[in-house]
Amino acid sequence: MKKDIFDTAKKVFDLAILNEAVIASAESCTGGMLSSTITEIPGSSAIFDCGFVTYSNTAKIKLLSVNENSLNYYGAVSEKVAGEMALGALNNSKANLAISITGIAGPGGSITKPEGMVCFSIAIEDKIKLTETKNWGPLGRDRVRKTATLHGLQLLKRTLRAKI
Repeated sequence: MKKDIFDTAKKVFDLAILNEAVIASAESCTGGMLSSTITEIPGSSAIFDCGFVTYSNTAKIKLLSVNENSLNYYGAVSEKVAGEMALGALNNSKANLAISITGIAGPGGSITKPEGMVCFSIAIEDKIKLTETKNWGPLGRDRVRKTATLHGLQLLKRTLRAKI
């Protein structure tokens, strides 16, 4: 899976160069894995501004301006909060494209938010362009994190392809 992740990150890099896109990320359950993967590519400073690893609700509020009421009502693992995270990354960086990832890597979870449930959002130009939820089930913490990272990179690739 590491090769798939890196290959997809390289495609994101190439498309970002073509689109003159600058990316920021807001990650929770992936703990910066998406940002780390992009920055493994030489020259990534041309397309990557910053990554926010906001694992706690307090960090989401302070660093990304996520609304505390959204966290209380919807929970950290929700499309609503994912959207606010992506907008927060966009507004607190020099990026023109942002992605957010928040989920339950495991072990654990609940009936309504089971292990393997991950929410994503893409924001461009101060607007949420996409939010979605994937539920991969209890793959184990490491696989959920890697699968979410790969999916996030695929969403960036799809978004950048649409801009060409």
